[in-house]
Amino acid sequence: MKIGFALNEVLALLALATGLLSLAWWRLRRGGRRDKPWWAHWGADFFAVVMLIFTCRVALADWQRVPTSSMEPTLRIGDLLLINHLAYGPRLPFTNTALPTGRPQRGDIFVFRYPPDVSQFYVKRVMGIAGDRVQFRDGGVAINGEPLRLRDIGWGEHEADLGTRLVRETSAGHEHTVKINPFVLGRLPLTIGEPHCRSERPGAWECTVPPDHLLALGDNRDNSADSRAWGFVPEREVYGRVDRVILNYREGGRWWHKPS
Repeated sequence: MKIGFALNEVLALLALATGLLSLAWWRLRRGGRRDKPWWAHWGADFFAVVMLIFTCRVALADWQRVPTSSMEPTLRIGDLLLINHLAYGPRLPFTNTALPTGRPQRGDIFVFRYPPDVSQFYVKRVMGIAGDRVQFRDGGVAINGEPLRLRDIGWGEHEADLGTRLVRETSAGHEHTVKINPFVLGRLPLTIGEPHCRSERPGAWECTVPPDHLLALGDNRDNSADSRAWGFVPEREVYGRVDRVILNYREGGRWWHKPS
């Protein structure tokens, strides 16, 4: 088991520290002390606030900012995402142990701890769940022998999409837009080998997702470090489902937007 250390772990340690200070002051008061030392002020005043923030981030929802273009055009650099923990279950800090309420489904946009370094969070789309046979060829995907429906909607017009084709892709009944570079067409190397995957050539491969794992791809198919680069996502590293774009400081029109 890998141990992660990010904001939730910092909040957990702060909650523990302020809680111990509050407890120490409570015991001093029972012993008859009336003058409140500085550390007791700090502990008592901050414990409730830290606990409230920590509980909300672990049990209900929190936020993450998109740092890269790997999920364009669905998510843009600078998007502040609302992460729903109730979709899959709250995750305990340090170990990311789940109190499960659901499991990721094909087509979900989800946040997870990056398998090689679980202190980092990544956001991708679930393309395959445990047992699925995922085939990829020149940017197109088939699940268990059924190709996903594709509909070309033309050249990208957003500044970040210039020179790429936008394609509407239907997965598990949900339609979303992916971005494809016509000069690359998914011809990125696959690093996963036998027994789960086999590759004919760059851009043409097939994988069977092992138990308790997911196969994740970015919507920016030709500019995304995803399962092709670092392997399957263990379900124990899943953090939550992306339900909303809260806002984007760079683009005023992107607020309280539900990504498809």
